[in-house]
Amino acid sequence: MVVDEGARTMSDLLDLVALFAKIGLVAVGGVIALIPEIQREVVSVHGWMDAHTFATLFTLAQAAPGPNLLLVTLIGWYRAGLAGALVATSALVMPPAILTYVLSSAWRRLRSAPWLDSVQTGMNSVTVGLIAAAGILLVRASAVSWVALSLSVATTIVLMRTKIHPLWLLAGGAVLGALGLV
Repeated sequence: MVVDEGARTMSDLLDLVALFAKIGLVAVGGVIALIPEIQREVVSVHGWMDAHTFATLFTLAQAAPGPNLLLVTLIGWYRAGLAGALVATSALVMPPAILTYVLSSAWRRLRSAPWLDSVQTGMNSVTVGLIAAAGILLVRASAVSWVALSLSVATTIVLMRTKIHPLWLLAGGAVLGALGLV
């Protein structure tokens, strides 16, 4: 059976729009908080890549300057080239931008509502939980040995207890990787 490449690409683009428009509408806390859901959809549900590839794209997105949503751009690129990168990024950004614009006037009117502080506090807790889940998911995908797992745990502890800049730890991990120790 011959597959029409143009139809496959259009189908890939529509899949990217459907996924990232849906995810963009629940982007509480930004893209980092959505990593577990993005990984579940991209790896487990759609099978577009394996967990290791996802972790690699995440690492590349974090190492590059720019916003955290670069991960979505890289997933789009991986799935459907340049068009996929543009479509995935637009699909993630446009729905919440439109929703924010539409709801901003209502938010201003409700600013003095007593329940609004409770909603914001609850959303903060959800965001922290989602970010913690993202960290656990990424460690599970990238810690392929006890050495790598130990390095991940040690890095987390150092980041939590010191003021060392994360790039120093990233550079140290790169050196260990270059030496073949991880």
